[in-house]
Amino acid sequence: MDRVNKILNHDLFIEHMKKNEAAEAERSFCRHNMAHLLDVARIATILDLEEGLAIPRDVVYAAALLHDIGRHVQYEDGTPHEQAGVKIAPAILRGCGYDDKETDVIVTAIGLHRNAEIEKDHDLNGILYRADKASRPCFACRMEKNCDWKRKKKNFSIRY
Repeated sequence: MDRVNKILNHDLFIEHMKKNEAAEAERSFCRHNMAHLLDVARIATILDLEEGLAIPRDVVYAAALLHDIGRHVQYEDGTPHEQAGVKIAPAILRGCGYDDKETDVIVTAIGLHRNAEIEKDHDLNGILYRADKASRPCFACRMEKNCDWKRKKKNFSIRY
């Protein structure tokens, strides 16, 4: 997990996380903070183990930590955050020791993490998508009634 810890300490990661935090300071709904990123990483790891995919854990964690890195850009100019993340993530990944192949796999998963068509895929793309959705504790959210997520997407029980 050395490379994952390098991500946490990478200047560009820290810069974008601070921008995300500032952009969501007044947000009442789910936030895209470190707690969310770690929930996604841990759930994706469980899914990887359950499905026997054998994706390296540091690759799963890298994708989870970076999947919302461009969230502030979406607030700033309307660019979908997964598209912004695809542009931001490679420099962080390469700076933390991920090779071109690993970077491509991770960046692809970041770019697809909101695409429902990959929900059932048994690869990093699919588990990142499912983990992101499963990470939200709608059953305990004070804003659940005001949330624009469709009821079938909301989590009313603990699965992971």
